[in-house]
Amino acid sequence: MLKKILLVLAAALIIIQFFRPEKNLSGDLTNDVTNNYAMPERVKTLMDGACNDCHTNKTNYPWYANIQPVAWWLNGHITDGKRHLNFNNFTHRNIAYQNHKFEEIVEVIREKEMPLPSYTWLGLHPAANLTEEEALEITAWAQAQMDTLKRQYPADSLVMKRRAG
Repeated sequence: MLKKILLVLAAALIIIQFFRPEKNLSGDLTNDVTNNYAMPERVKTLMDGACNDCHTNKTNYPWYANIQPVAWWLNGHITDGKRHLNFNNFTHRNIAYQNHKFEEIVEVIREKEMPLPSYTWLGLHPAANLTEEEALEITAWAQAQMDTLKRQYPADSLVMKRRAG
């Protein structure tokens, strides 16, 4: 009986290898955050290592992303990350949204909610293990962008409007 269960399980694992999610590889930079906001090279490097795999249109996949069901799990993280914040579609959104996202960047990094702990488990993605200094560099950059927006736009244009309903 155990042998039959193991054979069925092995067959299922082999079969699911043929059902792969679409990879996040477009790399379209038409509305990238860096088109409107200056980003120091150091911050860009930090964000490449800690943020961009889930928050842009181009993911650098590790080897294990080709194994199911891990690929589905990773795809879920990427899809969810891009739903919350996509740096490559950033300037396509209104200025209140952009300001709000800079505010959220500061908040989630200060609260150590990002990068996700699962992203760095078992020593994976060591560049995403931000030191306090590195986290401060990213949050200082995001805060500087908010300060610039406050100087350029009326205060009421920087506030996200509540949705009715």
